[in-house]
Amino acid sequence: MLPIDEVASKVGIENIIRYGNYKAKIPLEEIWRRERRAKVVLVTATNPTPHGEGKTTTSIGTSMAFWRMGKRSIVTLREPSLGPVFGIKGGGTGGGKSTVEPSEDINLHFTGDFHAIQIAHNLLSTVINNAIFHNVEPCLDRKKILWSKVMDLNARELRGIVEGLGPNGGAVMENHFEITSASEISAIIAISKDYRDLKERLSNILVGFKNDKTPVFARDFNVVGAMAAVLRDALLPNLVQTSEGTPAVVHAGPFANIAHGHNSLLADEIGMRYSDYLVTEAGFGSDLGAEKFVNIVARMGDFDISGAVLVTTVKALKYHGGVKKKHLEEENVEALESGASNLQRHIDIVRKLGFEPVVAINHFPQDTERELSRLQEIVEDMDVKFAVSEVFARGGGGGIDIAKHLESIQPRKPRFTYKLDEPIREKVEAIATEIYGASGVVWEQQAKKDLKLVDKLGFNDFYVCMAKTQYSLSDNPKLLGAPENFEVHVRALKISSGARFVVPLLGDINTMPGLPTKPAAENIDLTDDGRIVGLH
Repeated sequence: MLPIDEVASKVGIENIIRYGNYKAKIPLEEIWRRERRAKVVLVTATNPTPHGEGKTTTSIGTSMAFWRMGKRSIVTLREPSLGPVFGIKGGGTGGGKSTVEPSEDINLHFTGDFHAIQIAHNLLSTVINNAIFHNVEPCLDRKKILWSKVMDLNARELRGIVEGLGPNGGAVMENHFEITSASEISAIIAISKDYRDLKERLSNILVGFKNDKTPVFARDFNVVGAMAAVLRDALLPNLVQTSEGTPAVVHAGPFANIAHGHNSLLADEIGMRYSDYLVTEAGFGSDLGAEKFVNIVARMGDFDISGAVLVTTVKALKYHGGVKKKHLEEENVEALESGASNLQRHIDIVRKLGFEPVVAINHFPQDTERELSRLQEIVEDMDVKFAVSEVFARGGGGGIDIAKHLESIQPRKPRFTYKLDEPIREKVEAIATEIYGASGVVWEQQAKKDLKLVDKLGFNDFYVCMAKTQYSLSDNPKLLGAPENFEVHVRALKISSGARFVVPLLGDINTMPGLPTKPAAENIDLTDDGRIVGLH
């Protein structure tokens, strides 16, 4: 690895706050020192298998490929959450010869951003309980508290709890935990532009209601200043490097299936101001990540997008063709052909959002020549630019074909799925029908009540941040491929008033994941000489 000062100097970043030799934070004043000039490349994907398909690896490799072609590029990524690191997915720093480094640090504690978010969130939760215990204003109706507790682990046993038990244990009431990435504060860190913006958004968090149904906000407690103080350094983007010593900014970590799934606006501002090409990754498939990147991130940040890379794999399309997880390593051209309908649907989604995608076929060693050749024929028939990505095995050299397709792209205005002044109901239905391909939306009883509450509170001009399974275009993870004639079920609406999001909860989606039978944590160890092993 290069010293972090040398990485910063490659793109003209002069002022950094060092966290050791290989990590740094970028001060706010440094971000705004230059004008925007980069072309923005969004990296998205088809619906993944449960193990992911290398979208982060492709993002890193494509950025490194631009450097090999004599262009400056910065890749921006979300920070990995410890939930998936210890759960089913493992780390989130790429793979093979296309990684961001120091990967062990990034995957674990990094610069402490997630810990700061967790503490700020739980500080507010603790103060709420304390106000009820002491019966002081603002004294909430304990049955109408919306603010949870959070923890950065997959812990299904905490989805519903009773707190305050035991001698002098505080106010006794029901509560629940969410994973830290699902915290509204995680979203706020990702979209705030400075400390004033941060404090205003924290102030506007809706935490619950009094007995007379009056809404109570975080500003009604005297801890917003303390929350902002805890988050001071977490707001600053993190500068690290790729495996080829080129700049990478890894910052913020909202999940894409339960939040808006993108790194911070500040990170993207760095990429747009200090490089020729910003390569930025949106979470999961284009139905989640790309939709939210266009309708929320680009609109909120007011920037154009030049092009999109749509990552797919032989394995993912076989999965959508009906092959079970345990048989995905076996050759099955027929299933590949059947599952290709999922790829076509995602190409259509990217085009609906205003861009012509470049399909990146992420090549895995287990792919057979017959499968890879057939997939290239299928993509060619879809009349779309494509390249075989070998960034895992070859680093930036394996992404040059992708980068060449993107070299001449020009900035384009995104095509938004909905207007901000439309009612929340219409926004949700537009996303469900135009992006997912649903025939309609079923509003369950609680969701109908929540719609009335959103209207009463005057929040219809908020952004919509859909929470649904990443494994299907529908809200049913078992409905694979390119489903037709399905309805989307909205179970409830979660209001994130500080972020200005309304979050519809679709199907069985849950904001606190659980661990698999064999968690990835079982493979991680510390050697006698202090090396961390088994972390991927």
